[in-house]
Amino acid sequence: MSNKEKTNILMNELGKEQRPFFFMIDFKQHNNLVLPLDEIDSAEIQFEMEHYSVKKTQSPDFSEEVSISHDGYSKYAYATQFNQVVSEIKKGNSFLVNLTCETPIHLNCDLRQIFQKAEAKYKLLYKDQFVVFSPETFLRIEKGVISSFPMKGTIDATLPNACETIMNNPKEKAEHCTIVDLIRNDLSMVAENVQVVRFRYVDELTTDSGKLLQVSSEISGTLPKNYNAEIGDILFKLLPAGSITGAPKNKTVEIILNAETYDRGFYTGAFGVFDGQSLDSAVMIRFIEKTAQGLVYKSGGGITAFSNLDDEYDEMLKKIYVPFSRKH
Repeated sequence: MSNKEKTNILMNELGKEQRPFFFMIDFKQHNNLVLPLDEIDSAEIQFEMEHYSVKKTQSPDFSEEVSISHDGYSKYAYATQFNQVVSEIKKGNSFLVNLTCETPIHLNCDLRQIFQKAEAKYKLLYKDQFVVFSPETFLRIEKGVISSFPMKGTIDATLPNACETIMNNPKEKAEHCTIVDLIRNDLSMVAENVQVVRFRYVDELTTDSGKLLQVSSEISGTLPKNYNAEIGDILFKLLPAGSITGAPKNKTVEIILNAETYDRGFYTGAFGVFDGQSLDSAVMIRFIEKTAQGLVYKSGGGITAFSNLDDEYDEMLKKIYVPFSRKH
């Protein structure tokens, strides 16, 4: 039995017992972790979200201004991957592909301090191996209603008329509409009365270099009465998240695996908590990881037929940030 199958069964069993648990699922759904909340060791796993958290005593305060730097990602290498993806789109094999890269970075603090100071909706520190500070909700379940909040579209908030610019950009519109349609179809596999509750609303995100605007939508549906006993089935039917793959999902994942030159691992997977009735979870983006070669930052963006190489390369690098305001 695969790890995915074991994880699915365990989630269903814990859900049926209404026993709260934490879960962490990687992009390929090969390496997954499920733990009852009362069994989590805060020395290995720390996380924080709106209603749930497991945190350790803080390390001594880091008084310096946190800084992150990188030597860039080879534009030639990116162009090779970009052109491969665009070729597949032109062949009609995909409408939208989320292409990501792994960029070596330098920090003046450690991952624990990033976790402590990060200003993000969802934060996770795993065994001092990687830290996540994600702004994106994957799935939320409240009173039998399941909702997804895909993010597609990012712009520097300091640009003139930034909000109007991104909302009226034809490429951004097409990309966002594609993902909303994909998520609506995905939710229809597990829920009824699926509808778009909010379409293309804008959130402001804090980074070390200023503010970003991020465009999201909200799609919701009604789950069957026994959903708690099928929580594993529900999650795995909807993974990987549409916002970090593309459409159509299965073929696009093939394109991603062929084009990308590294293993995403837990990056763009999902983590969250199910308390027996309600669920909150995040897409694991904004991701720093320790590797044998040093620290890396994993980032990317959606590629469509309208995409421009320079713009997409710049967006991928723009997403390499730490979510602290200048007051730190």
